Amino acid sequence: MTDHYQVTVVGGGPAGLTSALYTTRLGHDTAVINRGGGRAAMMLDTHNVIGVTEEVSGNEFLATATEQIQEYGADYHQDHVSEIEPVADGYRVTAGDVEVTTDHVVLATGFSDERPDPPLPRTGRGLHWCLHCDAYMFVDEPVSVMGVGDSAAHVAMIMLNFTPEVDLLTRGEDPEWSAETQVMLENHPVDVVHEEIAGVEKRDDGWLEAFEFEDGTRREYRGSFPMYGSDYNTDLAESLGVELNDDGTVAVDDHGRTNVDGVYAVGDVTPGHNQIPTAMGEGARCGIGNHYDLRAFPRSVEEIEADGPVDEAEVPGISDRLRDRALDHEGHPGYEEPPAAADDD
Repeated sequence: MTDHYQVTVVGGGPAGLTSALYTTRLGHDTAVINRGGGRAAMMLDTHNVIGVTEEVSGNEFLATATEQIQEYGADYHQDHVSEIEPVADGYRVTAGDVEVTTDHVVLATGFSDERPDPPLPRTGRGLHWCLHCDAYMFVDEPVSVMGVGDSAAHVAMIMLNFTPEVDLLTRGEDPEWSAETQVMLENHPVDVVHEEIAGVEKRDDGWLEAFEFEDGTRREYRGSFPMYGSDYNTDLAESLGVELNDDGTVAVDDHGRTNVDGVYAVGDVTPGHNQIPTAMGEGARCGIGNHYDLRAFPRSVEEIEADGPVDEAEVPGISDRLRDRALDHEGHPGYEEPPAAADDD
């Protein structure tokens, strides 16, 4: 890895990798530092992403994206970023043995779902975190929703759009939803089950078959959606003085800019739907926003008056490293296919 970058992306999910794709292809030296894991990595199958078929796992999806950004010239390092601090030329990012300085930082740190206590089915084979991704899978199948708040109750009622068999499991806790939500629940065919789960039954293929409850009853389900909230990974953002919204997300404009100069945020750590296509769109806008703020040309009238006209020696406004990479990339019109290896026969 080089010592200084124009853009350093912290996080390697769909939003962060798309941001890096755009900043690299738009001519800015870019690094991605990713601790690994994340919501997308948990996916056994990819849903709702045009051009990506269902059998592609989250890890396969992310591996392909990582290879793409590296082919364009971005540097990638897997490590945990422990500190970001302002310095004279931007920011210093520290991650294990890796330390870089950078003009801009893009925080793509995501969030962690609050997990219910076990026993639980396997994620992707009965435990599902995204209604918009996975509701389609459970048309006419029995489904449960776990939780005690308004969000859990509303998701249970939303699932009636897909299946007539929906239970809301409070797992022994007292409901916390509002009186208005209670009235809505009473007027929708959702069974509220208050007993705690005692055991999980799985089919031979690993999919959820049923829950056993402490009162001795058994109820069949094919899927269950936990709704206990999210923990947004904002420690780094807060250490830089970045403004947060009331719900704990990072406040950003349409291109991911925060209230701190040179600091951007994108993806699940910001407001919006937690979807791969949404994250990719936000990543694209963030990458373009970085380009607007970093590109050397056109030089403004004020800059021309201060620094003079653009000299031919100053163009193109792209580093030699990325320029060489672009010329050698198969997508460049000047690219020449390497000669085939000679046949020994």
